[in-house]
This record gives sequence, structure tokens and C-alpha cells, in this order.
Amino acid sequence: MDTIAAIATGGAPTAIGVIRISGPEADAAASRVFCADSGRAFDALEPRKMVLGTLRDREGRTLDHGLAVRFPSPGSYTGEPSVELHCHGSPMAMGEILSALFAAGARQAKAGEFTRRAFLNGKLDLTQAEAVIDLIDAETAAAARNAAAQLGGTLGRSISAVYDDLTDLTSRFYAVVDYPDEDIEDLQQAQIQKTLRSADETLSTLLATCDRGRVLKHGVRTAILGRPNVGKSSLLNALAGYDRAIVTSAAGTTRDTLEESVVCGGILLRLTDTAGLRDTADPIEALGVDRARDAASRAQLSLLVLDGSEPLTPEDLAAMDLAAAAPRSMAVVNKADLPLRLELETVANRFSRVVSISAMGNQGLDALETAVAELFPTGEASGEVLTDPRQQEAVSRARDAVHRAIEAMGTGLTPDAVLTDVEEAMNALGELTGRTAREDIVSAIFSRFCVGK
Repeated sequence: MDTIAAIATGGAPTAIGVIRISGPEADAAASRVFCADSGRAFDALEPRKMVLGTLRDREGRTLDHGLAVRFPSPGSYTGEPSVELHCHGSPMAMGEILSALFAAGARQAKAGEFTRRAFLNGKLDLTQAEAVIDLIDAETAAAARNAAAQLGGTLGRSISAVYDDLTDLTSRFYAVVDYPDEDIEDLQQAQIQKTLRSADETLSTLLATCDRGRVLKHGVRTAILGRPNVGKSSLLNALAGYDRAIVTSAAGTTRDTLEESVVCGGILLRLTDTAGLRDTADPIEALGVDRARDAASRAQLSLLVLDGSEPLTPEDLAAMDLAAAAPRSMAVVNKADLPLRLELETVANRFSRVVSISAMGNQGLDALETAVAELFPTGEASGEVLTDPRQQEAVSRARDAVHRAIEAMGTGLTPDAVLTDVEEAMNALGELTGRTAREDIVSAIFSRFCVGK
């Protein structure tokens, strides 16, 4: 492979910038731009130890004073000889250093190329590579913890254990068939059934994590619903921590949907503030109401906001019907700082979770966060959570193949017929870790990465 280089810290000015180099000529390229204050040759610097020195451009002129660290093969992220240069985060200075590296024989790294090389060199499997981008994109602590556990290999080990068991099953069968004169113990039906049922249990357990994985990675589409002037926009502002929506005493201020992402109870909520639900002759407001209904139809969670200082109105009851149709819903009784006139029992009969708050006074938001966390439990960050549609599809195909093998056993088919489905399951599982992954699958995964990672 050739030698690649890239700025790993992006194009914006930063306090510290990092340039990564990987490939057989990493040390040689780095020696052209970095001179250690100790005077030692670059390839003689102690591995995995930061060294102070001068960074130079392609003409040998001093650009910056910074640090360099060598990572000899195979003890690097990519498994190749690698170098990191740490300097002040001036985009201009880093660009000049990168230009000097190109003059020294390196080329610009493509998006995800460092991690792709780590995969190709056996430093990561595909589940770990996907965890890298999940960790970069994580918007909640729970998502970051799960990605970190997956990067540590938890999911890959679980999948590989099933793959290895199925491999042992098929290899023993073919050994008996191909070498009948050898003293190889034949496969017993009970043993085959035990292996298949164990695989089915593991794969079914993984598939049961898909909903949790989607919440961790993508968050929850959440519609804030209610009649005009109950405090929907005030709730959005309270959760966002700033005045995202205009709030006035006039009913119908919100005419369109407003969107904001917030972390509530450790869960990422993709909030949509909607126009007040009511019949109106105003064509603009009517369009906003239609959009509110559309947002409600697509929501995974609806937050029905009610004014606790007023009795329920027909518009409140209509909003309750719309909110209760969502997969998950909650009633948020606003204006808790005023005397209660709302019929709480009527609301509690429709919604299992009713939270009282004062959006303007930031009261009761802790109870709201607790209720959201209870609706979407993330569990412990074990890493054994499927967070990607590709993962879900491959595990589903593997489990279906295992099911067919179990059914074939039950109908009395011979082991060779059963093992056809077993091999199909192995191929699907191999796509997850990279053991049998096609090039198009690998390319699709790394296309989501940024340059320098």
C-alpha cells in the first residue's frame, strides 16, 4: 500500500491540530517535515512517545513548534507504520505541512481510509469500524457508551461465537463425508439441534435490540401537540435551553412546525413544535394545523400539552385523541404554578404517564426527563445492540436460515440438506464482521466516514 496523510481535526481553526500519516513510508515522509529538538533521526525516536520539535514546510522553512509520535507496525491504529503530528490548529499552517508531506511522497487520504486500512489489516472487524463512526456521531452519553463498547469488540465477539459454532458443525460434517476412512466421530442429531437452537437464541436476542439501537443512534421523533396557547412553544424552549420558538399571549402564534433536537432523560428527542390544534378560518393557520397532524402521524412519541389552570375543552379532547394514537404518548400538564382546574382523572384515564410542569418557570422538568427515560430504557452499554439497518438485515437473514435448518431437522431431512441453510446463515453473519463481506458492502460502510478517520 502507498502512504496516506490527512488533517484529522477538520478544517476549522482549533487550539490543537492533528495530522495523521500511515503507510510504509510514514517515517520517511514525517522526517521531511519534523525535526526533533533532540537532534535524533525521526526513525530513531522512541515509539508511542511524544517528542518536541520543529515543523517545516516543503521548502524547509519553520512553520510551527509541535509534537510528533511514531507508531511502528503492527502496533498502530491501521496496523501499518503510522505517525501523528500535533501542532497549533491553524488551517493554513496545517495545509502547508500536509503539502510538504505530499511532496515527500504521501498522498491525500480518502474519507475513512485510515479505518478501512485498520479493517483490511485485521485490527478491526466491520462491527468495530461501524462503531467508530457511531462514536463520532453520538449525540447522547448512552449512544457514546454503546459505541465504545461495540468498538471494544463486544458485538463482533457475540456474532463470531455463533459463526464459529456453525463452522465447527459444517467442517465436521464435511470431514466425515470426505474422509470416511478416518476415525472422525459422526455428527449426532442432538448435537446439531443443540448448536442450531443456541444460535437461534443468540440471534433472536440481538434482533430484539433493534428498537433500542434505533433510539440510541437516531433519537425519537417527538411531536408536541395541544390546542393553542397551552404552552407548547414554552415547553420547546425549556427543553432546548433557549428561546427557540416565539412565545406570546396571543393564541395561534405558531403557524408552522419548528424542529429542535434535545437530550431529555438521556434520550435524544427530535422535537417538532406544532401549531395549536383547532378549527380555524385562517388559511395560513389551517395549513399549520394540517402540518401538526402530519407530524403527529409520523411521531414515535407525542407530548400532549394541556393548560392545568383551565378545564378541559373540546379542543383538548380532540388533541388527546390525536396524541394517544402515537406508539408512545405522555400528557404534560403545564402552568403548575397556577391553581389547578384541569380534570386530572380524565387525563389519567387516557395516558399512563401524566407529568405536571411549569414551562415558563422551568419546574417539573426533572419529572418529565424521568418519564421519557422510562418510556425508552437504553439499558446498560453492553455494545450488544444492533444500531444499523445493515446489521439488522444480516442478523435477520442469518436467523431465518437457522430457523429453516431447525425445521429441516424436524422433517427428517439429511444433514447435508440441513447444512445448506447453515452455510447461508454463516454467509450472512460473515457480512457483519467482514469474514465474507463483499466489496460493495465494505465501500458503503466507509463512505460515511470523514477524512482523517
